[in-house]
Formats: sequence, C-alpha cells, structure tokens
Amino acid sequence: MKEGKNISRTRAQESSAAIEKMYITMRHLFNRGFYKPMGISGDTLREALMTLRPEIYGNIADEKVELKGLLYVIERLPVGIEECRFINLTSDEGYSKSHFQAIIPPKRRRNCYRIDEEQMNVEITRGRSDIYDILTHLTFIFIESHKIKNRVLLDDGGEVSRDWLKLEQAVLKNEKLSLIEKEIAISHAANILARTFEDVLEIYDDFASEEVPDRFLHIIFWLGKLAIEEVLTNNKRTITFSPILRERLGHHIHGEIWATHIKEVLKENQLLGRPIHIISANMHSVMNSIFAKNALKTTFKGKSDFEVFGELSKSSAYEVRNKVKEVALKQGMIFLPETAGTNIDVQIFDTAKIDWATTSFPNANFGDEKPVLIVMDYAFGEQAYETVDELLKPYKKNILLNVQSVSIMGKAGILEGDKGDIMIPNAHINEGTADNYFFENELIPEMFEGNDIAVFSGSMVTVLGTSLQNRDLLKFFHESTWSVIGLEMEGSHYQKAIQSASKIRKSIPKDVKVRYAYYASDNPLETGSTLASGGLGTTGVKPTYLITIKILEQIFNIS
Repeated sequence: MKEGKNISRTRAQESSAAIEKMYITMRHLFNRGFYKPMGISGDTLREALMTLRPEIYGNIADEKVELKGLLYVIERLPVGIEECRFINLTSDEGYSKSHFQAIIPPKRRRNCYRIDEEQMNVEITRGRSDIYDILTHLTFIFIESHKIKNRVLLDDGGEVSRDWLKLEQAVLKNEKLSLIEKEIAISHAANILARTFEDVLEIYDDFASEEVPDRFLHIIFWLGKLAIEEVLTNNKRTITFSPILRERLGHHIHGEIWATHIKEVLKENQLLGRPIHIISANMHSVMNSIFAKNALKTTFKGKSDFEVFGELSKSSAYEVRNKVKEVALKQGMIFLPETAGTNIDVQIFDTAKIDWATTSFPNANFGDEKPVLIVMDYAFGEQAYETVDELLKPYKKNILLNVQSVSIMGKAGILEGDKGDIMIPNAHINEGTADNYFFENELIPEMFEGNDIAVFSGSMVTVLGTSLQNRDLLKFFHESTWSVIGLEMEGSHYQKAIQSASKIRKSIPKDVKVRYAYYASDNPLETGSTLASGGLGTTGVKPTYLITIKILEQIFNIS
C-alpha cells in the first residue's frame, strides 16, 4: 500500500480559495439580511481577508495599523462612517426626497445618508460588485480598529493607555489644533498605531477636509472607541441589508430604466434606426478629442494636442472645459445626466450635425448613413453586464438596434510595466470561475507604437474587486500559461453582454466589432505602485486620449 502524499497548497491556491470563500460568504450574509463583522457571523470574512492579505491593504496581518490602505478605503466610504455602529445597505428608497443630505465619498459614486448618530445608510444601485466592494473595505477598517483597541485597552475593566486619553482629549476639543497641539496628538497617535511620528505626519494631511483639518485623529479615535465598546459592552457593530435591496438586486432595475431612457431619447431625435457605436469611456475624452483643438485654438495657441488635453484635465480648467462642451452641444451632442441610480452619465453624438472641417477629424468618412455615438461613463464591476445587456436589447421588444461596434476604454492594474502603459487584451478571464471570453479585438498593439508609451498584449483577468488581489495570485496569472497582462473589474461582464446579444439573442448584428484597451492605473506586483499609492495625475492623460483617438479613427474610417 502506497503512503499518502503530504499535499500542500501554494500561496496562489490559498489566495484563490480565500477569494472564493469571500465571494460565497458575502452572498450568504446578503441573503441572511444582517451580520456583525467582528462577531461570529463575520469570522469567515475576516479569516479569508487575513489569509488573502491583499496588496492594497498592505500590513493588514501585522500588529501595526496600515495607513495607506486606510486612506484608500476612507476615500471610498462616506464621511462619518467610522462613528457609526449600524451600517445599513439599501436600494434607492427615496432618501433623496427627504431632509437627509447625501454624502458622496470622494472616490466612489454612491449616495450615503447619516440617519442619526449611530446609523449610516449606503445606497447600492450598481449591483453586487458595489456590495463586495463596501463589505471588503468595512471588514478591513474593522480589523484595523481592533488593532487600535489591542494597543490601548490595558485590561478587561476598561483601563486605557495614557496615549489614548491624550488622543481623546485632542479629538473631543472639537477645534482646529495649533501646530504644537497637532504634533503632540500625532506623537500619541503614532504610539497607538505602532508607527513612527514621521509615518503619521506624512499621511496626516491626506485625510484632512476643509471642515475637519484634523480628520485623521477623528478617524483613529472613533475606530478605536467603537472597537473598545464592542469588547467591554458586547455592543457590536452591525451591517444590515434592507429588504428592498434584497428584493431588487440582480433584476437589472436601474439598468433597464437607464437603457430605456437612452433609447427614448434616440427615438425622439430620430436616431434609433441609424448605425450606432457604443463607447464606454469617461465624459470628456471623446468630446475633447473631436472638438477641443478648434474650440480652444486661440486659448492654447502653439500647444500640441496632448498638451491641450493636459490643460483640460486640470481641476481648475472649468471655463475651458465649458467652452468645448458649448461647441459640442451646438453640433449635435445630447447630454443625459444620470437619473436612474446607475451613476452612469451618457453623451449622444449625432455625427450628421457635426461640422467635420472644424474638428480634429476632417477626413471622417461615413458614407450615406451617418452613425450615432453613445458614450457611457464607466460602469462598476458586474454593473457592466446589467447596463450593456439592457442597452443592447430591442426597443419596445421589436425594434432592433443597429449596433456596429462596442468600444471599451478603461483603466486597469498592469502586471508587467508601469503606470500609464497601455494594455490591449485578446481575452477576458473571470477570476474564481471557469468562464473565459476570447474575442477578436479591432485594436492591435502596433497602432500605439511610436508614442513613447509601452504597449502590452495578452489576456486580462476580470476580478471580483481590485481590493482583493494579492501578489501570489497575480504572479500565478502572469507567469503561468494564462499569460495575464493586467486585471480589471468589468471586461468579462461587457463581453458576456455583447456575445449573448450578438451570437445568441441576435438583437444586434452578429458581426459587431469590439475594441478593448486599458491604461495602467497601478502595478499591484510592484511595491509602492498599488492603487493605495495614489492616483495617476497627469500620467493618465496621454494614454487616455491616445486610446480614445484610435477608437474614433476606426469608427470614422480614417486609415
């Protein structure tokens, strides 16, 4: 009889299993309706996250508090959530019609409402990916809050350290601290967080807002305070899912309203029967690529196209952006601000109304039927399937859309290269399942050569959430025969909708062209280059516009 082998799992296998466990657990907790993140019901989620140790959460498994990861998460959660013991995830249930003021996190487009001192409501209108995103972030900050508790709670009777008392004194003062008071408080906070004074000082102002310049101290204090109370009084923080959210999720309610509105506007403007090109991008690159050069020829005289795009991307360039928008609106652009809860604005361009001689594409060649461009803002995770699936359905069940192409321009994590590099995929692999989508990409790497930007080609992995990725799993995807060049959250969801509409349901032409191109927002395999290291800044301007222009050149038949 052969001896049984001692089979051990690699870190990549452990990580893959942890992601799958998190995925299943989050769906289970959602169906259950509530759970306590730091109680027994949250054990599996916490254990899986600690096993995974995602790159974006840095030192989550260490004793010291992770500062960059905390900043990344706080920017994606509503102001004040650290003070709330009850977090209620809801659908769009009418709070916008109440006295409650919407709180929108700086880096995530979601409406949140502070109901009272203890409760924060967070609207989930973009599908399951929104839930995975927020639950993962909340699990992380609650783990960090218990690190703070462990450092300051001296015994079971509730005695706390001197550092904690001094921090509490500074926070409850409720006034802007003087430089001396601030540095004293930072000194105590550094001890509590097991970080150096310099570590805290470097990141302190990144947490600040105009209203609360010392917000960093407030966040640390409230996270610690609620964790201490959980232990001393067993009054645990609770996350609930509203009955309406549980009833609506997965039924494309917001996506259907959004897509129907677009088709009705097309019909009103007699555009429904024309060739249609759908572009998923931001709300400025297509408009600026077409109109900016001539609209601003006197404002930015002598500057190159990419220099003009760089100027337009500055936060202070409100007036010049408006000039371009005014020209676009006069030449047939229709802007549809989001009203359905998807957080996806839309622009419609009627190319028949554009004076092409005054644009950056004077050689545009369309033939008899002038096409219509539908530019939709970025979707979020699984929401990409919901919105595009609904958009590609017939109008009123029997009017088919003549969709000629779907182009996706997005940002993604790169596994070989740097921020600002370009990725051209030929397949999307769904992480955690056996689903994979191969396609003929109309964009090829050679199109982007000669622009001083590195271009990579291969397959890309569509992940459950960028915050769940760790180095070992990404190295496996990159170095194995999967040959993955990058990771993003929407690609396979877009392609699932396109393939089902064109190949199975036949609601759009079966030979619909697809284009995918991404620019690198981060490199999660490189220390200091994850999403938590900060934004792209001006580095993203050139690849964004280069991709947009290549997409438009193909649509406009410019060789």
